[in-house]
Amino acid sequence: MVDQVGGAKLPSWVVPPEFAGRRLDAFARHCLPHLSRRVSGEALAEKLFLLDGRPGRKGDRLVAGNLLVFAGPVDWLAEQPPPAVFELPIVYEDDSILVVDKPAGVATHGFSARDVGTLANWLAARRPALLNVGKSRWEPGLLNRLDVETSGLVLIAKTQAAFDRLRAQFRRREIDKTYLALVWRDADAEGVIDLPLAHDAGDRRRMRVMRPGLKVKRQRVWPALTRYRKLGAARGGLSLLEIHMATGVTHQIRVHLAAIGHPIVGDALYGTDKTEKFALARHFLHAKGLVLCHPDDRRRLEIEAELPRELREVLRRLGIKY
Repeated sequence: MVDQVGGAKLPSWVVPPEFAGRRLDAFARHCLPHLSRRVSGEALAEKLFLLDGRPGRKGDRLVAGNLLVFAGPVDWLAEQPPPAVFELPIVYEDDSILVVDKPAGVATHGFSARDVGTLANWLAARRPALLNVGKSRWEPGLLNRLDVETSGLVLIAKTQAAFDRLRAQFRRREIDKTYLALVWRDADAEGVIDLPLAHDAGDRRRMRVMRPGLKVKRQRVWPALTRYRKLGAARGGLSLLEIHMATGVTHQIRVHLAAIGHPIVGDALYGTDKTEKFALARHFLHAKGLVLCHPDDRRRLEIEAELPRELREVLRRLGIKY
């Protein structure tokens, strides 16, 4: 076990003999198992861990008796998201589930107590019991996630039984998720995009499609299937699409549409050759609808979120009826 030094003003640990020769990043994760690899790595990169009084590097090899000190704000090491009180629209709620309409600009969850203003922070304040539901306190009851700039419906379980049953529905692809996206170029009337996705080795912020025949060693690849149909179009090469996701991979819709030549308007990550954003401070992607079976009695629920005002205004200016 790791012995924490008693009476120290900052969290600190003495390296035990069994960790001699191990890397510092592995020991830091052992000391703070509730922090993700990403968060502990960021703290090391920011020189917040001191090893015998000097900034530690993730690859430093340890010696028994080394002293590791966390020199950052202690509240960053909290084991759950700090509460944050702000307003979010509730679209549906009963004893087992909660559905909110997340606005653009709000992250679904953070990765440590350094992250505030997220949906998870709102849940910690408004529904603290949900911190005990789901896979992690950092994602209390959350069953789907939306990118920061994507608005729309987020499904949250209020009990562990509801969480497990709804997760099973997602795995069986029984939950239908509908999105609206404004994309560049005139799209086909309908289409299916069946391209697996993987993290971009050159830029960890991005995902990439894995074309047939492309082989990458030791890289995880996720199957991804997206269906779309065109609802309208505007002069200048713009199409409004209704999109259904059969799978739920990070950035799936954004990557898939860019891969077939239809990047989403305002998408700075996957539509870098398109500078016109129609005065939007976000990309034009909205999680419009959810269709699911209630986890308690299996009744069918159809839930919708209205298109945000700033997106409706873009369509009005373009003359696209919705």
